Amino acid sequence: MPAIPTAAWLPILLLIGSNIFMTFAWYGHLKHKQSALWTAILISWLIALPEYILQVPANRMGHGYYSAVQLKTIQEIITLCVFCVFSVAYLGEAIRWNHLVAFGLIVLAAYFMFLK
Repeated sequence: MPAIPTAAWLPILLLIGSNIFMTFAWYGHLKHKQSALWTAILISWLIALPEYILQVPANRMGHGYYSAVQLKTIQEIITLCVFCVFSVAYLGEAIRWNHLVAFGLIVLAAYFMFLK
């Protein structure tokens, strides 16, 4: 079996890490609504910095192996997966069948993005 090139898998790993940080930056404060809004904004910006430290190299490394449109599609699929786990594990919200169907349709759309 041929080895998967680093240009294929490393950007995906970096985008996963990036999305974990960004999900916490965007939604983590929802669990702490008693905090002042300015505090939530400041902490979110501090969390977003590591997100950019991972995201920018991911796109730079991945571009060329993937097109920009493919990188964005990969990022969106990762975002949905990370958000599902975050929503259940951190916020304690349920993922219902209709959410999964909707996400599945987005994944199906991504499949068409990668057709040659």
